[in-house]
Amino acid sequence: MASLKDIKRKVSAVQKTKQITRAMNMVAASKFKTAQLRMDNFRPYASKFMDVLNSLALRVESISHPLLAVREPRRIRVICMTSDRGLCGGFNTNIIKATERFLRDKINEGKEVHLINVGRKGRDFFRKKANMIGQYVDVLSRFDMTLAVSIANEVIMPFIKEEYDELYLIYNQFVNVSVQKPTVVRLFPLPSIGQDIDPESDKRLDYIYEPSEEALLQKLLPMYVHVLIYRALLETSAGENGARMAAMDNATSNCEELIRSLTLKMNKARQAAITAELMDIVGGTEALAKG
Repeated sequence: MASLKDIKRKVSAVQKTKQITRAMNMVAASKFKTAQLRMDNFRPYASKFMDVLNSLALRVESISHPLLAVREPRRIRVICMTSDRGLCGGFNTNIIKATERFLRDKINEGKEVHLINVGRKGRDFFRKKANMIGQYVDVLSRFDMTLAVSIANEVIMPFIKEEYDELYLIYNQFVNVSVQKPTVVRLFPLPSIGQDIDPESDKRLDYIYEPSEEALLQKLLPMYVHVLIYRALLETSAGENGARMAAMDNATSNCEELIRSLTLKMNKARQAAITAELMDIVGGTEALAKG
């Protein structure tokens, strides 16, 4: 059995760890509340914007705009979003595994794949395991739409210049504090391009556009990329802080359980020490009596 002094030292260390995890939980909870509010406010706009643009894409030809071009997907680019910091449970592990699986599948199909990482954890993991052509690290603590525009500018012009044929976005979709779902979204070309429309569907209706289709697409398509990337950034931020909050809450609970276990062990050690001292006293007294 460990000595009483060693057990007391362990209890003190675990108590200090508990204070740290509790403080980190409170910080993460504060950041999560802000991130969730931003995400919830932007989700309806992003969903409706995607619906409108996909509906518009169903009615136009792929030659109407360079960003709608459908080419044989030989070269692919992937944007992977992770967090900059750890201590958030399986948040980064899940998205990295999903990205690694996606890259492996595409490479097995004979595709040339290039990766753009947003977040330090993904950058560090894929640095020597993938063909990485871009990185954005230490940007998720504070960001706005300008970050999404910067990322979009890095992928729009190369697609127009036919430097690659498809663009995918992989991020953790926020479900709740404990669940973040790895999600793969194809940005280029639009998912609705090339789909057949049901002749009886309302999508067959023709609209008169003001301004022209070309002018609308010229304005809306870059915005579409900005919106989807910004939404993914918001989902990643909310998911990271939610996962860290849950992880620190579990760590605090584990510390409390460990403290209870160590306290019980400490009490047993104290009782054993007291019993040993009493036995020494009784033995000494009996020896004196016999003498």
